[in-house]
Amino acid sequence: MTPRSTATRQKKAQAIIGVDVGGTRLSGGLVTRDGNVLRVFVHPTHAHGEGTAVDQMLGVIRALHAEAREGGIAVEGVGVGLPGIVDVEKGVMIGDVFLVPEFTKYPVAERIHEVTGLPVVLDNDVNALALAEQRWGAGRGIRSLVVLALGSGPGGAVILNGNLVRGRNGYGGEFGHVPVFPDGPRCLACTSPGCAAASLAAEMIARQAREAVRQHPESQILSLADGNTDAVTARTVFEAARGGDQVAAPLVDRACQALAVVLGFVLNALNPDMVVVMGGMVPSLLPLQTEILGRAARYVFPRVLADATIRFVHSSKLDTVRGGAALFLYESERRHGRVPGVRPGPAPKRG
Repeated sequence: MTPRSTATRQKKAQAIIGVDVGGTRLSGGLVTRDGNVLRVFVHPTHAHGEGTAVDQMLGVIRALHAEAREGGIAVEGVGVGLPGIVDVEKGVMIGDVFLVPEFTKYPVAERIHEVTGLPVVLDNDVNALALAEQRWGAGRGIRSLVVLALGSGPGGAVILNGNLVRGRNGYGGEFGHVPVFPDGPRCLACTSPGCAAASLAAEMIARQAREAVRQHPESQILSLADGNTDAVTARTVFEAARGGDQVAAPLVDRACQALAVVLGFVLNALNPDMVVVMGGMVPSLLPLQTEILGRAARYVFPRVLADATIRFVHSSKLDTVRGGAALFLYESERRHGRVPGVRPGPAPKRG
């Protein structure tokens, strides 16, 4: 008998296509079961104009699938995080989103399956991110975890006793819309006045700053943006506030207060083991972490605060594509009758 070659005997490498659709950037990657990202693509979500994000996502998935085949990697499936409320069973985003409206009620999972022939799982992007943090990241081995993702718009996710809490209609964990300033600005997403998103979302901070500098052109905000109002970002505002700018300071103060109130609400309501704060706003918030936690202490039972770990974590597009992969693994276990468990292991390198 002719012995089989080493290549034949060797188990074929496996990966999952993880995708994150953000309001400004779309990322996709090939992720192994231990959380290592083999390849990642990052593109502007609307690189080809408004309404083109679905085609952009499908293009990224096709490219990753082709690379996997060329590299001899077996793809198990596709996991996608979307910035809105998702019907997980139907594989459709059902609405309540203004960043990528073209995804609303579009048969995303069905279309991806048509393109790839692979099983597909969709969920809210922060739910996916939380599953990745629990499996491979800061929450590795933690049974009860809350993730607050602060970016273009703030989002949240809850894992209690190892189970993702989606709620009746998929709204579980929407902490970005906790009311914090009853007389505050109206949120663009939920339309409620004074919710956390209206003061804490990066896009809202930038929008309010742009309006303010039109009345105060002497502000450092404008000079840091090279005199271009349209170039003002939340990061610009935080930088100006550190320099003592009187236009930026109240915007940053409101953002810190909003986060403190949300943390107090989350800790008292859920009593989790850990809260992880991550997302594009974290680099700006890190220098203010001690102040934010001091404010949050005013709203939390002392024992709850003492027993909880709160971590501000830098994240990258590697983490978001891991989210899609973690979502696929979680749902595969759940749908096959296995209780999704916490499997702590070596943490993959953060990008």
